[in-house]
Amino acid sequence: QVQVVESGGGLVQPGGSLRLSCAASGSIFTFVYMGWYRQPPSKPRELVAIITSANRTNIADSVKGRFTISKDNAKNTVYLQMNNLKPEDTAVYYCLARAPQKENWGQGTQVTVSS
Repeated sequence: QVQVVESGGGLVQPGGSLRLSCAASGSIFTFVYMGWYRQPPSKPRELVAIITSANRTNIADSVKGRFTISKDNAKNTVYLQMNNLKPEDTAVYYCLARAPQKENWGQGTQVTVSS
């Protein structure tokens, strides 16, 4: 059973920064990709950014230039650095560790951007 645990959410003012972390049990190399999705209030879940086992990234246009995804293979951890946050970035952020046969989701972490 893969465990996926997110951390780093919170309340931040517009223009501020946060870094989310996602730690997955087991070797990070077993995952096809890991990444972040988010679900704003009353809206469907959407892709934010993913990073593949070959270090290729896919980042949503809405956050491109502000958010960066990276990973630390030794720590089985993926990070989402979020800069210049906007109120529309407010959402529950979920980490996904995609194995060949199964999606493994974390419980989510709340990010609120408000003055």
